[in-house]
Amino acid sequence: MKIAFIGLGNMGGGMAANLVKAGHQVRAFDLSQAALAHAREAGCQTFASAKDACAEAQAVVSMLPNGAIVKQVYWDEVIGHAPEGAILLDCSTIDVATAREVIAVSEVHGYQMVDAPVSGGIAAAAGGTLTFMVGGSDEAFARAEPILAAMGKAVIHAGQAGNGQAAKICNNMLLAIHMIGTCEAFAMAHKLGLDPQVFYDIASVSSGQNWSMTSYCPVPGVGPKSPADNDYQGGFAAGLMLKDLNLAIDAAHAVGAKVALGEHARAIYEAFAKDNAATDFSGIIRTL
Repeated sequence: MKIAFIGLGNMGGGMAANLVKAGHQVRAFDLSQAALAHAREAGCQTFASAKDACAEAQAVVSMLPNGAIVKQVYWDEVIGHAPEGAILLDCSTIDVATAREVIAVSEVHGYQMVDAPVSGGIAAAAGGTLTFMVGGSDEAFARAEPILAAMGKAVIHAGQAGNGQAAKICNNMLLAIHMIGTCEAFAMAHKLGLDPQVFYDIASVSSGQNWSMTSYCPVPGVGPKSPADNDYQGGFAAGLMLKDLNLAIDAAHAVGAKVALGEHARAIYEAFAKDNAATDFSGIIRTL
């Protein structure tokens, strides 16, 4: 299949490469020349504009920084330039309202589209082990699923358009809360004289067990290898976690949901990201 891929950053570059590995003809575009060079090395054909990449494409996949850019790219570069009937897949993490608006406009112009944000981070993008949370019609999901499956380990239909984004921001709000709690527990255990490895051995098989502890431990040398073992570099940047928390809190306010812990987590990451936006979000333990 000819697939246009727009946005070849830390996540998109690995995702596009996995589509090539799956046998697809990937037509890639990014504003960064370095990203385009990496895409060519991975076997993608690169283009000077998103419009050119979309020409002849049977599917368009995008991985972009925010909702405003997603709207601009789809309004100006995709709709009317990708062949009518192409399946469109936006894997960016954006607000629910924008996702639903872009999908609605795309459908008016004869396209089927899904919102399909991801969970898993840079390593999972490169390794093809992402989880996709997908919003859209049953028919659009059926067309998108095999494309997403080439880039991930799990592709889950969350329901109507925008529900992929809803699942993503709820999940990441929970992740932020878990990580802060995990860091506080390890810091407290250390101050009480408990060895971090011993605490891990106990808590990881007890009621306090959670993903932030057992798969992404914020303490160097404890648990599986994580960004903590690389001076909190790589992984999921604190600035991106703050972006997702802002989306989550805005969505909560829009529907009248009470998220006191989510709001507290946002305040903590807002302070941390001022000087540590590029640091992995587990680096919040340094503040304790």
